[in-house]
Amino acid sequence: MSDKTPLLVIAAGGTGGHMFPAQALAESMLRKGWRVKLSTDARGARYTGGFPHTVEIEQIASATFARGGLLAKLAVAPRIAGGVIRSIFKMLGDRPDVVVGFGGYPSIPALAAATILRCPRMLHEQNGVLGRVNQVFAKRVDAIACGTWPTTLPEGVTGIHTGNPVRASVLDRAGAGYIPPGDYPMSLLVMGGSQGARILSDVVPPAIAALPMDMLRNLRVSHQARDEDGQRVADFYAEHGINADVQPFFHDVPNRMSEAQLVISRAGASSVADISVIGRPSILIPFAAATSDHQSANARGLTEAGGAILMPESSFSPGALTEQLMLVLSNEQGASMMSQAALSCGKPDATQQLVALVEHLAASKT
Repeated sequence: MSDKTPLLVIAAGGTGGHMFPAQALAESMLRKGWRVKLSTDARGARYTGGFPHTVEIEQIASATFARGGLLAKLAVAPRIAGGVIRSIFKMLGDRPDVVVGFGGYPSIPALAAATILRCPRMLHEQNGVLGRVNQVFAKRVDAIACGTWPTTLPEGVTGIHTGNPVRASVLDRAGAGYIPPGDYPMSLLVMGGSQGARILSDVVPPAIAALPMDMLRNLRVSHQARDEDGQRVADFYAEHGINADVQPFFHDVPNRMSEAQLVISRAGASSVADISVIGRPSILIPFAAATSDHQSANARGLTEAGGAILMPESSFSPGALTEQLMLVLSNEQGASMMSQAALSCGKPDATQQLVALVEHLAASKT
């Protein structure tokens, strides 16, 4: 039996890119007095440890055609159909006021059920190109919240730029004062995404080593590298007398970013959001193998605003990177302008905008 407390059903897959903004919305809606359910599958349920304990986790079977052999692919449609039917019965028993999908195939059953039952529903897309599941439902929802702007959408579909929710530790450093590069200690942050990036470990150290000595002596580098690359990267920096901290993961990225004169990074949606909310010049190297080249789309807003330099993997070499490093680190005024341009792209109120959309949909339902 349902009660009179409004209910939000969040449908999300099992990656951090999907689950983090879903968690941020869940936390905010709970504070607003709503009940929240998360609809995911068994794989997605493994990533729910950060969700508040008051969020009810519903595991609904789903599947994808992208994995497994022929037999696995033949089982996909019946598995999804079973998940949709189960979701329909759950929603009939406890009808949601709004259903929000964050992408990933585990979100299919709840979104399909909400479509069939005509519940108010919306999508949140983190990247600059819609994921496969969000593409399927783009014309079947009442609103699409876009984390990256601009976002490539199907013809006739409009989106609302809400931004991507960022962690509280990032919000604590939002708009932190920027110290432009100069003849004093400077910091450089190198991030390769959650898995690190070998190409950054191959290209960035020699590019930095080629900088003029009067610049190098002031430079300290924080470099995120994969475990298998970490020692050689650290050894290279040490052999060239470069002050570097090489780790597989930094737990204090917001602090390091706020202290940095320049960030070198992949263009994942969360990284771009962090960079823009804190407001730092960046050199972005999109992951070339990303689906639909969505990391290039993620970087578009920052680069067009003048806050970032885009370097495709095809032209990402030590020599080319050294030129770009010099361009930023030797130009105090230009670096400051990049910082302000990045900040202009930031959406520190992304979670609040998502909350407002949910409340609007709930209020306008018939």
